[in-house]
Amino acid sequence: MAEPAVGQTGGVGGVIDEWVARLGLPGPRPLDRAIDVGLVLAVAVASAVPLVAPEPGGVTALGVLLNLCTIVPLLWRRRAPFAVMVIVGVAATAVSAYHRPGQNLQYAGLLAIYTVASLGRKRWQRIGVLVVILITFPPASLLIKDNSLDEFMFTLLLPLAAFLLGSLERTRREHAETLRERTEQLERERLAEAARAAAEERARVARDMHDILAHAVSLMVVQAEAGPVVVRTDPERAERAFDAIADAGRDAMTQLRRLLGVLKADETQRLPQPTLAELPALVGETATLEVIGEPRPVPADTEIAVYRIVQEALTNTVKHAGAQNVAVRLHWSADELEVSVTDDGQGSVVTVAGGHGLVGIRERAAACGGTAEAGPRPGGGFEVRARLPCGEGVR
Repeated sequence: MAEPAVGQTGGVGGVIDEWVARLGLPGPRPLDRAIDVGLVLAVAVASAVPLVAPEPGGVTALGVLLNLCTIVPLLWRRRAPFAVMVIVGVAATAVSAYHRPGQNLQYAGLLAIYTVASLGRKRWQRIGVLVVILITFPPASLLIKDNSLDEFMFTLLLPLAAFLLGSLERTRREHAETLRERTEQLERERLAEAARAAAEERARVARDMHDILAHAVSLMVVQAEAGPVVVRTDPERAERAFDAIADAGRDAMTQLRRLLGVLKADETQRLPQPTLAELPALVGETATLEVIGEPRPVPADTEIAVYRIVQEALTNTVKHAGAQNVAVRLHWSADELEVSVTDDGQGSVVTVAGGHGLVGIRERAAACGGTAEAGPRPGGGFEVRARLPCGEGVR
């Protein structure tokens, strides 16, 4: 027994699909096919009523053929709405004129009118059908059938009602399509915004990791180079140097864990961000820390910015300046906090040009509504200065 081909359907569904393909009917949506077949059957049943008990000579082969010509084309109503309307309209007119048998109500014509109003691809097609209704139905109702006023109004308003229903369906469908497109656009914008926020977060994490690693490694290198020099002449100083190396390594590991925690889904494990209270530990023996004015609470992003600015400035000093003395100063005023890191080093072009570090300092200050600048000092050395707002309105 032969196996069916892949994707081949069997049973009634396969037979229907085969006939749909042969007839050229639109077949992507089975529900639409089922609706069309059901409508055609309903119209056929209603149109067959005059055939049940016809008067003698009331049914002829030509009359049956003309009636079939109003029904069968409806199978293609979605594929060619206007062409089906023309064929059904001509056949319905012939049925009404020949009248063997005739139709008291042209169900097929009403469905064709509804289809053009709802699915007509060109505006002129829909307007043309409406004009034809208004021009042909009144005289046909009065002259051919000699209807009363009530029958005349019924004959005229019924196709207009079918056209109106089709137009309402078109409007509803276009509105739904507009809403769908708007929803898709909003979803694309949401995804783009999420991607942008993720990129900014990755850039922030990259800057933080650069600051942490560069500062820790630079400090450890300096202390490690100084350790062997004083290990015999000043053991206590050597011991402090090695302790500083260990402390820098532990601090770097702690902060790296914190940053990596940002990338994890479970934010409950995230450690707190650095604060101003941690500045003395950051400065350590690398520099002196001076605080002018009365410290006060500031927003969390400002505390993080101050910590990272000082960290990056100290890293640049250790790596490039060759300074003997480094000073960190926090100057609290009524409406701003001024942070400065100065040294007596070379103030080299490498440091002035800066890499990602000095750019990151400016970005962090700007994110808090402040400014930052860096450059050689007139008397020698190098200075990084940042001004961050911290008045009453900054929270």
